Amino acid sequence: MPPYAPERRYALREIKARLQQASFRDAVLAAYGGRCAISYLPEPRLLDAAHIIMDADEQLGQPIVSMPLTKIHHAAFDAQLIGIDPDFRIHVSHRLLEIHDGPFLELGLKGIVGQMIQLPRRSVDRPDRDRLARRFEEFKNAA
Repeated sequence: MPPYAPERRYALREIKARLQQASFRDAVLAAYGGRCAISYLPEPRLLDAAHIIMDADEQLGQPIVSMPLTKIHHAAFDAQLIGIDPDFRIHVSHRLLEIHDGPFLELGLKGIVGQMIQLPRRSVDRPDRDRLARRFEEFKNAA
């Protein structure tokens, strides 16, 4: 082993897993035809079923059909770097807009400002506007 290599160490961890997660993900992807609501990417291995309100919120975090997002869009949504208003329009934080670095940032994140998310055909599968309004307020307050 090279002298600069860190020692490999392991820890056992206990986790709490959401038992409904697989069926929730399947329902979300089916509602959107297997595509990201923002980029329309049709690769399920790169998509997450994103909650509008964090799952830990016992009042509004129920596993209802939400939005499929690419892993990068999901991470940006969870970090309040992108927001979706109750009219389904996409917003990007000033923090990201002020960065100038590479095509993915310019096209994949900055390029979505003002666009509408893809909506499912069935209105019952669309993101809940009240949840979007609450989450969008959090996005605006995080800026």
